[in-house]
Amino acid sequence: MTPTEQSPLAPTVRGPVADEAIAQLASLTAQRDRELLDVSLAQGVLELLSAPRVGVYRLIGQTEDVLHWVCCGLAQRGQLTVSDPPWVDLSSLPLKEECPLRASVLELHQAEQTELVQAPDDARFVTVLPLMAELGLPGVLEIHTTTQLALPALRPIQTLLKVFANFQNLLESSQRDALTTLLNRQTFDATFSKASVPEAADASALPPGERRSGEVTGYWLGMADIDHFKQVNDGFGHLIGDEVLVLVARIMRQSFRHYDRLYRFGGEEFVILLRGGTEAEAHRAFERFRLNVENYPFPQVKRVTVSVGFTQVHHSDTPHVSFSRADQGVYCAKHQGRNQVLCFERLVREGVLVDSKADPVGRVEMF
Repeated sequence: MTPTEQSPLAPTVRGPVADEAIAQLASLTAQRDRELLDVSLAQGVLELLSAPRVGVYRLIGQTEDVLHWVCCGLAQRGQLTVSDPPWVDLSSLPLKEECPLRASVLELHQAEQTELVQAPDDARFVTVLPLMAELGLPGVLEIHTTTQLALPALRPIQTLLKVFANFQNLLESSQRDALTTLLNRQTFDATFSKASVPEAADASALPPGERRSGEVTGYWLGMADIDHFKQVNDGFGHLIGDEVLVLVARIMRQSFRHYDRLYRFGGEEFVILLRGGTEAEAHRAFERFRLNVENYPFPQVKRVTVSVGFTQVHHSDTPHVSFSRADQGVYCAKHQGRNQVLCFERLVREGVLVDSKADPVGRVEMF
């Protein structure tokens, strides 16, 4: 073999391109914030291909029948990479069928057929590839270029997406409860830190045609405890107890919005980080969840109820402080007959509880 000949098994990516691909992999796998992972992917592919525009889009919805495309990362040459805010109004997002190129790529991927679609779009070409992760929301990578991409140019991108999928699976599995697939306790602190600081409106950074409406501010922290859960385990066994936990988690997803954060903290304890609204609106949301649990026909157990306590998250709060207030709401609900929703702030106004901030001794007392 002469010095100029290449082995057919030799890699097709060498030199600066290979170095850049490795650098992007290192940047991606250093990311621990799931919401920023897609943003990093869009920016990385933009730099790797020198493309004018790269977007990461995922399908979300309250039900599997009606799905919308959310922009999880949009990188454009010479501009900051942006995304839809997590609290985006679903009705402002395009439906799955309104973006046929993206939908067809996902359908081909599910059918284990060709997973690459290229099509002209005005003066540009659009290349769409599936995001292949087994866990998390299904999605696509959409690349806009001035000329059609050749397959050799796409090979490093396809390799990048395979590593991205593996890393996303690891990140998702490490951040979710194995039984219910709700977020786990270890992920709460990072989310809470965002909830307890003032936010900047980032939706305006999107192009005019992609700006979304429906921004709300502030958070409410709710704690839900399954009533008499020990009796379920003792009377029906732990397998039925686990089934109850899984069904309660499913009811939570159906009761709250796609951008509310739902956690299982272990045992029969669940936590909800509810975004926006007044105290009355938050109460209605938690009450809807309570009623949905009460009215659900659980197999064998038949009837299950929950006691819920909630409180407003303040900018100066730590997780411990907010938990303490919400937990006192659960404590009062348990002692007032269970199967009810109580707000800490209302209990303070009614004189049932004393707010430790107003107590010079720093105690919270039950009357």
